[in-house]
Amino acid sequence: MHPISFISDFGLDDEFVGVVHGVVARIEPQVRVIDVTHGIARGNVRAGALSLLRAIQYLPEGVALAVVDPGVGTARRPIAAETPWGFFVGPDNGLLAPAVAMVGGASTVVALEDERFRIPSLGGVTFDGRDVFAPAAAVLAADQAPITELGPALPNDSLTPLLLPLVEPDGDGIRGEVWWIDQFGNAQTNIAPEDLAGLGVERGGSIDVRIGASEYELEWVQAYGDVEPGEALIHIDSYGLVALAVREGSAAERLNLTEGHQVVLVRG
Repeated sequence: MHPISFISDFGLDDEFVGVVHGVVARIEPQVRVIDVTHGIARGNVRAGALSLLRAIQYLPEGVALAVVDPGVGTARRPIAAETPWGFFVGPDNGLLAPAVAMVGGASTVVALEDERFRIPSLGGVTFDGRDVFAPAAAVLAADQAPITELGPALPNDSLTPLLLPLVEPDGDGIRGEVWWIDQFGNAQTNIAPEDLAGLGVERGGSIDVRIGASEYELEWVQAYGDVEPGEALIHIDSYGLVALAVREGSAAERLNLTEGHQVVLVRG
């Protein structure tokens, strides 16, 4: 048995997450399902892809079931991919591609079209998480069928990519983007420590942060406790990227940040 790690935008107010668990349990009760998160903003494929990308290196090898699917019922393909890490199951809309690439790429990709591994819909086509993805994930987790039986093969490099912005020069600084704001209001960017080093900044130094028409001078520190309560800071977060934070507060609120916001960092 292989565990299933489950990410979605379903939330917890409705029965959707529980129903997916139920489908898996009916196929194989011994399969463990790990709920990574169901708090992805509705239909936000990029947020789901980045969440899966952040999490995959810490998840047990098995099956990654990811469902953020604003195109459900349309021509977008439901797929499963086999990789050195294990299997990925979900919509082919960019959601899976970054994590699949991180773990070494796909050796097999199939379209989930075999009716033997689907639940007949009651009429609608808006819950592929229940009818298509959950059965496929359960079958793969329980080794009840090889991936090649789930549907026709697709080219291994055919996954729809997710285009992510790169850090770019901006005058005397660098321009990045806020990728993720967690529940504490910490704002992770796509900027790496090497980018700061390229500016000639070392930990303990000050950095000018330009956000729109506003500019803030923040210190690059190691931990929240290195500044006074309520003070904003720059640090390297637990995923190795530059983040903006406020000790005992919210950088999102203090600096008026949202996901996708551009930030420019300049040596202070």
